[in-house]
Amino acid sequence: MHELALLLSRIQFGFTISFHIIFPAFTIGLAAWLTVLETLHLKTGRAVYQTLFEFWLKIFGVAFGLGVVSGVVMGFQFGTNWSVLSKMSGPVQGPLLAYETFTAFMLEAGFFGVLIFGRSRVPPWFYLFSTAMVAVGTTLSAFWIMVNNSWMQVPVGYVVENGVFVPTSWTTIIFNPVVWVRFPHMLLSAYLTGAFCVAATGAWYMLRDVYYAEARIMLRMGLFLAAVLIPTQLFFGHLVGDYVHKYQPAKFAAIEARWHDEQPASEVLIAMPDEKRQSNRFELKIPLLGSIIASSSLTSKEVGLTSFPPQDRPSVVIPFFTFRIMVGCGLIMLFLAWYGSYSAIRNRVMQNRLLLIGVFLSFPLPFIAILTGWYTAEVGRQPWVVYGVLRTADAMTPFLTARSVSITLALFGVVYLFIFLFGMFYIYRLLRAGPAAPINQAPYDPAPNRPISIGDEIPVSGRAYVGAGE
Repeated sequence: MHELALLLSRIQFGFTISFHIIFPAFTIGLAAWLTVLETLHLKTGRAVYQTLFEFWLKIFGVAFGLGVVSGVVMGFQFGTNWSVLSKMSGPVQGPLLAYETFTAFMLEAGFFGVLIFGRSRVPPWFYLFSTAMVAVGTTLSAFWIMVNNSWMQVPVGYVVENGVFVPTSWTTIIFNPVVWVRFPHMLLSAYLTGAFCVAATGAWYMLRDVYYAEARIMLRMGLFLAAVLIPTQLFFGHLVGDYVHKYQPAKFAAIEARWHDEQPASEVLIAMPDEKRQSNRFELKIPLLGSIIASSSLTSKEVGLTSFPPQDRPSVVIPFFTFRIMVGCGLIMLFLAWYGSYSAIRNRVMQNRLLLIGVFLSFPLPFIAILTGWYTAEVGRQPWVVYGVLRTADAMTPFLTARSVSITLALFGVVYLFIFLFGMFYIYRLLRAGPAAPINQAPYDPAPNRPISIGDEIPVSGRAYVGAGE
């Protein structure tokens, strides 16, 4: 029963955090996008930027609320399901979570109120400042969470006293080199999520032939940002792989489905790992590439899973496939971003309906990449909850029964499903309604008496239409 309770507890935590992570990933990128829009509105005076800001602010508010509600449960689970972990790592993880509350939540909650209610009550510069502070708050939240998780991946700056992890150097914990690889990787993932959601919305409006001015801005800016960020993300992804190779060799071997030591090592592109036989079926691999990727060498020896005791090996199937799904999503996004940006520069987007459909259908890709990347990191870390020093099985609450976990898991599933469906339905209705020009908002015109020219924005019935010059 203990093994079943452990499995169900892991599934429960994985379920709740999988549901939760999609909303912060979305709102972090969206907060940055709102800051860009408000900056452009103040700099250029174009009403279309404020229209887009007000439109995406509503969606941000809904997603932000869903993220808060879905994240509350995880804190309780540390006490109900993982009390041993909470007791042992509390001196380290407790302050880190407190730092998130006192910095990130304070900024987000305080200045988000200004965004909702303060447009007409504060100066424009302060409204822009508030928007930027919300973006900083979401970024700080991600930072503290990544510091916390990175300490569990590579624990540093502590000693064990009376069975408890006691921090000896917060500088070492916070400035752990692993943090400064994983945090940018996560932050770029969030920005890419926002970029593709914005671009997909613009493509959707273009396919429906509505809100052309707003759709054009969303599509172009989303694709251009993604085109720049994805190569950077691939670089940081390689750095994350380097840290895994150095500090978590068993996880690295599982990701590669490498069962035995190889020198030089091949790279398995696709296979069906067989853990009982400790081999791969239907294997397709490239000689030498494994050593090149892992050690930037043609002759390096790469360790296999059989070099580790069976009780210290992670599952192979999940990290092997989730890693490849993540990389596949990244390559598809790279193609869409580069090809879409090229088409946008050549003013051929509207003529390429297939491209618009592809961009529209791409909005789930960054979410899938984030989730599969997280599964790769967390499942690959097993059987450790604090890598190398505390096993997951030893971190669970004693005497926890499979029955009690089953009940809460089913309850969470029903509640989260309701929240998710309601939230997604409401966001869909906002997207369907589209961006409407703010009430009594006239387009900014530094020269009001100049004649109208081709390409000017002309607000008609709450929608922004443009001339042939656009």
